[in-house]
Amino acid sequence: MSESQTTEQSQEQTLDEKFFERADAHIALANGHINQQVHPGQVGNSFMYAAARFAAWLSAAGFQSGEEMIAKKPELLEYFIGQYASMLEENLEDYAANYDYYMGLSKEQAKNK
Repeated sequence: MSESQTTEQSQEQTLDEKFFERADAHIALANGHINQQVHPGQVGNSFMYAAARFAAWLSAAGFQSGEEMIAKKPELLEYFIGQYASMLEENLEDYAANYDYYMGLSKEQAKNK
């Protein structure tokens, strides 16, 4: 799998009309694991591990051998880390701009902060 193939595939996938629906389904699944015994941070760690594991599988599917894959490891890391950083930055900015709404604060609570 070349870097250009990975980038092209990602662009096609992010343009998919079901992109946010799938993302929301994963978030709902993760939220369903949060309870009094399981902290959101624990669920977040599992979620990140699952995303990394899936990215490794996705990458492996584009190669003919483990040797071929490991030779491209730096490019794969750069690509996936870059994608994650971009998505995280976008979501951090969104949460900061819409903090009260996303965190469930009423208008009255927001005024009294």
